[in-house]
Amino acid sequence: MNTQLIIEYLSALSENNNREWYHANKEDYKKANAEFEELLQALILKVGEFDGSILHNNPKDLTFKLVRDTRFSHDKSPYNPAFRAHISSKGKLPVPVGYYLMIKPGNQSFLGGGLFADMFKEATAMVRDYIVQHGEEWEGIIHDPEFEKYFTVQGTALKKVPAGYDKDHPQAEYLKFKSWYLEYPLKDEEMNGAEEFLAKAAEIFRIMKPFNDYLNKALAGFRMPER
Repeated sequence: MNTQLIIEYLSALSENNNREWYHANKEDYKKANAEFEELLQALILKVGEFDGSILHNNPKDLTFKLVRDTRFSHDKSPYNPAFRAHISSKGKLPVPVGYYLMIKPGNQSFLGGGLFADMFKEATAMVRDYIVQHGEEWEGIIHDPEFEKYFTVQGTALKKVPAGYDKDHPQAEYLKFKSWYLEYPLKDEEMNGAEEFLAKAAEIFRIMKPFNDYLNKALAGFRMPER
């Protein structure tokens, strides 16, 4: 596995973010993408040592396209120079939550977990209701010393506790959230050696797992809206 090839291709794409360059260098894309899929397969096996629910995944089914939707964006560059994947028991769907990887040069790579999507009102309500009922378990997870060493819970949040919830609830601060996720940033040099990277990523995801498990218990029975 050559992680350098991935970084080099994405760096070149970010400097030449146009369709002509992309199509002229399609072979380089294919090589870099193959390396990324190989890296994902190795990561699935490593994470599978402590979370067997993800072992059945095929790397090809977990990745996201480079093409950006520019319709509502000020930034009209056609590509997002990043390789991204979400690994969960149901692949790349946002629910159930799983392990997220983004490789983006310029020290913008990160390992993530939790619920990133805040457009599913039902999912948000399910997590809020679960925190109301299982506040102590939530506190135990997010204040575990190993967890706190690497993560702070992030997410889109309202200014006030939403209607229908007790504003004096011990976890009121987290009831304001519409999404609950974790990010562990990675510097470009941390991508240099595939083996070191895989060991680091698996360790970070292992520490993240109780947080994901908690959200997945809250989201049990959630159905993705029909398109």
